[in-house]
Amino acid sequence: MIAVTSIQFAYSGEKPFFIPDFEIRSGEALLVLGKSGSGKTTLLNIMGGLLAPQTGEVSIDGISLYSMKGNALDKFRGKNIGIVFQKPHILAPLTVEENISLPRFFVNKPSGEKVHQILSELGILEKKAARVHTLSEGEAQRVSIARALANEPKIILADEPTASLDDENASIVVNLLKEQAKKLHASLLIVTHDQRIKDEIETSITITREGP
Repeated sequence: MIAVTSIQFAYSGEKPFFIPDFEIRSGEALLVLGKSGSGKTTLLNIMGGLLAPQTGEVSIDGISLYSMKGNALDKFRGKNIGIVFQKPHILAPLTVEENISLPRFFVNKPSGEKVHQILSELGILEKKAARVHTLSEGEAQRVSIARALANEPKIILADEPTASLDDENASIVVNLLKEQAKKLHASLLIVTHDQRIKDEIETSITITREGP
């Protein structure tokens, strides 16, 4: 379970973001809506341990994320948090299978069978030996999801996962994320301005900038 409380953040000289308190239980999903520049990606980075808030707390299973520093925070993130970035951060020199295996290598987990299982569940096992440049946008996004799931995280964070996808693939990707979160008993947070997926997630919040 992940809980966000009393978060405040503002870039230098800019209006602060208004982020309401919320929590997501294991196996549940939350959709965070907001216009461009409202702070959706900032919130995701704060929840992912990539950007420390100025005040407030992010806790995962009762552990305060920003009570940890340096290597301790990096190791905790690698083990517990999977992030699907807006643009798939896939390493071009590596095959699909090698990209998915990389997160498990960093936490000393065996790959092989587990990686094949994830690729099969996401419908891209036949692409395991493929290079990035040969993938469609939908396939590349599934690879990005697979890499986020590689370490069976407690938290799955997705930043605009449907932004570059057509209607059919957008629905497929959201449902894959929901299915995997339930399977892993993970908390799922999707940040987006894509109104097409509003009906796909039962619970949602909207974030804005404070002030006029």
